[in-house]
Order: sequence, then C-alpha cells, then structure tokens
Amino acid sequence: MTRLPTVEAFREAFGAAFGSPPDLIARAPGRVNLIGEHTDYNDGFVMPMAIDREVRVAVRRRTDRLVRLVSVNYHAHSEFSLDDVAHDPAQPWSNYERGVVRILLDSGAIVGGFDMAIVGDVPQGAGLSSSAAVEVATLTALNSLFGLGLAPFEVAKMGQRAEREFVGVSCGIMDQAISAVGRAGHAMLLDCRSLETTLVPLGSDVAVVVTDTAVTRGLVGSAYNDRRAECEDASAHFATVYPSVRALRDVSEVQFQAHANELAQVVAKRARHVVTENARVINAGEAFRRGDLPEVGRLMYASHDSLRDDFEVTVPELDFLVDLSRSRAGVFGARMTGAGFGGCIVALVKPEAVASYVEQIAAEYRTETGLIPRVFVCHATDGAGVIG
Repeated sequence: MTRLPTVEAFREAFGAAFGSPPDLIARAPGRVNLIGEHTDYNDGFVMPMAIDREVRVAVRRRTDRLVRLVSVNYHAHSEFSLDDVAHDPAQPWSNYERGVVRILLDSGAIVGGFDMAIVGDVPQGAGLSSSAAVEVATLTALNSLFGLGLAPFEVAKMGQRAEREFVGVSCGIMDQAISAVGRAGHAMLLDCRSLETTLVPLGSDVAVVVTDTAVTRGLVGSAYNDRRAECEDASAHFATVYPSVRALRDVSEVQFQAHANELAQVVAKRARHVVTENARVINAGEAFRRGDLPEVGRLMYASHDSLRDDFEVTVPELDFLVDLSRSRAGVFGARMTGAGFGGCIVALVKPEAVASYVEQIAAEYRTETGLIPRVFVCHATDGAGVIG
C-alpha cells in the first residue's frame, strides 16, 4: 500500500512531474460498509462509513484541450484529448479519470484541459471502494477547478455514471455517495432510492477493524453483473404480481415467501438475500441508536451467512475470517464487506480487545492459508473536499 505523502510533499511531486505547482489538491475517502451488501443497486438500504484511507488528486488547469495524468501508485502516465476520450488499455488505472471527464462533457459541463497527479492509500481490489474514491476525488477537484457548481450528491451520481457507463461496472450509488458526503465519527444509513441519509453515531464503545484477505477480486470480470441481472429478473417477476414493485426493495419478506416458488431456484436465492438484507440494515440502524451492539453484531453475522449461502459471493478465506471472529472474545460481529469474491471482512470489536484480536486473527489466518492479511483499525472520516 502506498504511503500517502503530506500535502506539501504531494504538491512538490506534482511540480516535479509537470514543471510547476498545482492549482489545488482534493481528497476523497474509501469506505467500509458495515451492513447492507448488494442492496444498493436494488434501490435498497446500506450503512457505510467513510474511512481514513483516501485518494488525493493534484490538478492544474491547461490552456489547451490536453489532459495529462500521472499515477504515483503505478509510476505511470497517460494522456488524452478532450476531443477523443477513449479507454486506454495500456493504462487501465486511467479509465476512471477518463470516465469522469467523459460524463462531465456529456452533461454539458465546460471543462478544459488539465494536468493531474493521483495518489492513494485505499487498498485496491479489497472491496473498500478505491475506484469510487478516485472518481469522487477527480470530480471534486474538477468541480472546484472549473467552477462547475456540483453539489455533493451530483458528484456522487456522476461518479456512479462514470463507473457504469465508461468503466463497465453496474454499481449502485453507495460507494460514491459515502465518499462524497461521509461524516467523521458516524456511519450513514442511506436510502439508495431517495438518497435520504441518516447519520448513525458510532460512539466510543466500538472499534471498526478491517481485515483484507489478500485475495484480490476484479468486479468487471467477476459475477457482479450477473448477480445484478438475477436481481432484475426477480424484481420483474414480482412486478407482475404486485404492480407497485419497481425493485426488490419494494418486496416484503411476506410477499417473497408467497411467491418464491415461482422463481428459478438461483434467482429466488438472490432475491431472498436482498429482501432480508434490507430488513437487517433497518434493524441495525435501530440497534445502533439504542446502543445494542450485540444485536448489531448478530445482524452482521446473519448478513454474512446470507451472502455466503443465498448470494454466493463469499470465498473460503472470507468465511474463515468471519468464523475466527465468531470465536473471539470482545467481538460483537463480523461479515464480508464489499461486492465479495475476495476482499475484506469488517468486524465490530470492543476497544480493549482490538490488540489481541488483530494479533490472533492475523496469525491464525496466515497459518491456515499461507497468505499475509492486512489488518487495520478504521476511523470514520469526512467525505470529499479540497485540502490545498
């Protein structure tokens, strides 16, 4: 993982790459989702928090229509003209910035050429939303640089469009939304249809610990888009029975049970996960508000079981880490987080138990799998902004 430079060191690195200092530097955080997986693109409910791992971009306006990009993480560069914004197969990391520019231009935004350097310490391929952080940081910087007047949720929506329409991942709105509007010390209960948000104070009685399996997953090449299509098939069927259904978010557990046998078996399993997961998110929000952390933990374990058995997006390494967490004192709950097929688990742990939990889970996972996990305590941070 790249260590983030200080703002001043990043400014100097930009100057070394491009010959003069940047006009501004913007940041956007990654996220960890505490509960509510694969519900966002079903118009459902999620509970992410922005984490203290982020992407920073330094940018300077140009007088022509050229865009030059430098990735500190990849020690690579890419460039293109605003008159020809296409994919760069040789530098795929640049496609997120290219996608953002394409969406801005398509929306009628007045954007000129620019130089940009990108650096981040959000673990890539781990399910902590490094791609959304890149999109939101880029949009935040260009919004300020060119005076576009975009509100935070407009930034989130454009980042989502860039990933869906240019990169090719049919993602929901959660990742970009929490990166844009997160709040320090809080998780956020997000209604992915209305974009209504409710802040969920985390308090001082719990620590959020993320463990990266070191099993990398790639969303574009994975079964992510297949899962989305299966959910849409289920939603379409329920809409024939209940005309008010626009997405699986509108299907109650009673309605699901009444008509599940009319679906193909695999489609029914996908739908059951989404319907029950939405209920778990709402219940977790209520449990947080009354300080019932054991109940939050129970819901997290139930979420993981559903993602394993019904949505089938876990891998043995994720299951092993969650099972280890179940047996540890001081752990309220744990679950896989992100789209699955690898990546991370998230655990809620009593602060006094964090040190022993981190040590034990890392050692036992390494013994079991031969892989070296990255384990880190995450703190809820603010969403995107200009920092220099």
